Amino acid sequence: MALDEGASESGSRDPGGCEPGILDPAVPDPAVQDSAAPDSAAPDPVAAASVTSDPVAPVPSGQHSAPAPAPAAAPGAPAAPAAPGAPGSRRAAGPGAGSSSAAALGGPKDPGTPPGPRDGMFSSLRIRNYRLFASGAVISNTGTWMSRITQDWLVLSLTGSSAAVGITTAMQFLPMLLFGLYGGLIADRFAKRKLLFCTQSAMSISGLMLAALTLSGVVQVWHVYLAAFWTGLVTVVDNPTRQTFVSEMVGPSRVRNAVSLNSANFQSARLIGPAVASALTAAVGPGWAFLANGLSFLAPLTGLLLMRPSELHAIRPTARGKGQLREGLKYVSGHPELIWPIVLIGFVGTFAFNFPIWLSAYANDIFHGGVGMYGLFNILMAGGSLLGALLAARRRRTTQRMLIGAGLTMAVLEMAASWAPSYWMFVVLVVPIGIAGMTTNVTANSSVQMATDPEMRGRVMSLFMMVFTGGTPLGGPLFGWLADSFGVRVSFCVGGLVCATAAVVVGLMLVRAANLRIKVDLRRGRRTVQFVPRKELATAA
Repeated sequence: MALDEGASESGSRDPGGCEPGILDPAVPDPAVQDSAAPDSAAPDPVAAASVTSDPVAPVPSGQHSAPAPAPAAAPGAPAAPAAPGAPGSRRAAGPGAGSSSAAALGGPKDPGTPPGPRDGMFSSLRIRNYRLFASGAVISNTGTWMSRITQDWLVLSLTGSSAAVGITTAMQFLPMLLFGLYGGLIADRFAKRKLLFCTQSAMSISGLMLAALTLSGVVQVWHVYLAAFWTGLVTVVDNPTRQTFVSEMVGPSRVRNAVSLNSANFQSARLIGPAVASALTAAVGPGWAFLANGLSFLAPLTGLLLMRPSELHAIRPTARGKGQLREGLKYVSGHPELIWPIVLIGFVGTFAFNFPIWLSAYANDIFHGGVGMYGLFNILMAGGSLLGALLAARRRRTTQRMLIGAGLTMAVLEMAASWAPSYWMFVVLVVPIGIAGMTTNVTANSSVQMATDPEMRGRVMSLFMMVFTGGTPLGGPLFGWLADSFGVRVSFCVGGLVCATAAVVVGLMLVRAANLRIKVDLRRGRRTVQFVPRKELATAA
């Protein structure tokens, strides 16, 4: 599999998560009717499964009178179709019309909205096609992490420069920044299983070529740059295709669980890969780690071949047409519950996820531990990330409050770790950084996927991955330069500070979009700080 931090394997739409509409808490929410809008090409089962319990509906600005609640439907009965252009119709929402609901910020859950099956942490593994996918992924992800750790250490050994490591990282993610939206368009237009077979084969070839160059003793740093760029180019198509293929394998009710398990899968490989890579590099050299990566792609290719197409929840490919990229951007810009999580994850990917630069510099320059210590740091980070992914798989709801809280927590922990005075204190902080980082990634990914119509999901997820990984060509060289010029402690601290600022600003924008305000109540026995509707706050005043 391609390397994308947090898998964003990254990477789900969750019952109780986000939903469209500028909300007035006095009004019932008709969002359950979204997928039945007459102008929709097909019902959206994922959107229907993602509706939260927020008992409120969109109300035009300035209006506070509530329409009569809609009669409750009998259990199992289909929702009545929404009128064209009616509030709650996702297609009717214009730019700025959508927003996260109060429920998305942690509000009460509507008992009339079923949260989906409670099948346990590993429920998606009951599905044969997904088991094949996950089994192949854990092998190829292990090879990918072996290659990544070896690649960074090889560049550092050849050049002695953290900036060169940053350039390598930038070359891998530059294609996503340049061509990311086109990858999502391709994912929407073609059968995803066939596309994945092509992309996984292409990444296998890249790994085998780099192995041949390294084992022959002729490898130079520009060879590594070229291999990283090729992998990034293939990932442009692989990432959105792989992420949207998850919903086709497991169906709408298990998307969040499957995305969380993908992240756990990725982080499990991250535990194994660095240890094996460090041992191979120390014993026989880096070339064998690259060879293992190239061969590891045989596992997902075999899994794709063994899948049963009849058991897939296939989504009809989007027909070729003009203006489809603009259509995707317009769709996202009109839904604050999509755009603000994407903005936050862009800041996280650019400023807070430069761990190859920071961890290698701490191992080499601060604690003088060499490649073994670098591998240990990656294992600890992966352990925290794995725990964060498993906790996300158990969770039945994904809220915007959780997203903002996790992003802010990660940023504060990074600033604390940057000035850790001892090796052991740094080690202790690495694990919770991994937990908070994975929670941020999975929460953002799941909330965006579940809030998106199926025919738009490839383009929306390509935008998500473009801002998440596409910022690395900017952040990698920048923080590598900061580490070389002012020290890695300053570089690490600046990354955390920028991410903390972004989390606070995005949190305030989501509160504003949900028509909420922050209320501080210092009376005894009351909550000190809470989110309340603007109307309620005005009445209290």
